Amino acid sequence: MFSYFLRRMALVIPTFLGITVLIFAITRFVPGGSVERMLANMQAQGDGGATISSAGGNSALSEEQMAELNAFYGLDKPVMEAYTEWLFRLVQLDLGESTRYYEPVSEMIAERLPVSLFYGGMTFFISYFISIPLGYYKALKHGSLFDSSSSILIFVGYALPGYVVGVLLITLFSYHLEWTPMGGFASDDYEDYENFFERFKDIMWHAILPLICYLIGDFATLTMTMKNNLMENLSSDYIRTAIAKGLPFKRAVRKHALRNSLIPIASHFGNSLLFFMTGSFLIEVIFNIDGIGLLGYESIMERDYPVVMGIVAINAAMLLVGNIVSDICVALVDPRVKFGA
Repeated sequence: MFSYFLRRMALVIPTFLGITVLIFAITRFVPGGSVERMLANMQAQGDGGATISSAGGNSALSEEQMAELNAFYGLDKPVMEAYTEWLFRLVQLDLGESTRYYEPVSEMIAERLPVSLFYGGMTFFISYFISIPLGYYKALKHGSLFDSSSSILIFVGYALPGYVVGVLLITLFSYHLEWTPMGGFASDDYEDYENFFERFKDIMWHAILPLICYLIGDFATLTMTMKNNLMENLSSDYIRTAIAKGLPFKRAVRKHALRNSLIPIASHFGNSLLFFMTGSFLIEVIFNIDGIGLLGYESIMERDYPVVMGIVAINAAMLLVGNIVSDICVALVDPRVKFGA
């Protein structure tokens, strides 16, 4: 297993380097960088000292001033030199400084990490601990009223994007009925609560609608994957043979069919690590949740490329690690998979 892990890590390194090259190239050569954003903001605020002509894109700033701005934002260096410097800092876990807030990117991400970890952890555990038993029960009760009615709800939920569901939920439960908050992670008077139970209750009250949006897509996928794979295994020859030899049906399902049905679920397990970091840009925007997803969205809109590069690099690293975790989970569930050479 250790040799397998080393081989996978050897593949992770060049893959991650390729991703960093793509990240840097996109943010470096895309039009509308930090300098252009600053000049556009000055123009919008009516500052006559910096105007941009619509024809040539030239500013009223002198060449020396433009050179100073490019040097300040690190845009004066050759591409390879700038990439090598950024990659060297990235390896040292230095994600640079935001061009919008002039704060370290790592501190900005760490500040919002607890919010994303909360929603990611809740989504992860609720999805797996409900979808697997539900898919198991639906397979055993295939064709029943419960199976048909729950499948309709699952397919409707799967067809609707999470952000669309979020708009509908806010409109109904927050605006018209006023049962739930309009958004945010906690109330304004959260710090005034004296005990842990009141604080936890306040957070969960704000989290009800966003969690529904987070869960709806992945929950439907896991449930139907579990059901379909279990039904396929129940119709296999080895299950019929085990039952014919006298093994009780429920024991044959739990001992043989269930484990084989978990293989596709295990392959999805590692990819769920992204839930703990990224969340959903649009869901966090709709509910005004100050997590990493909202930070990434605002950074893209404001051309804050150091933050964008830092978040994408972290997501890429977690996705690559998640793929290794998925392979290990599949090997633990499927005895046919070996870690040999």
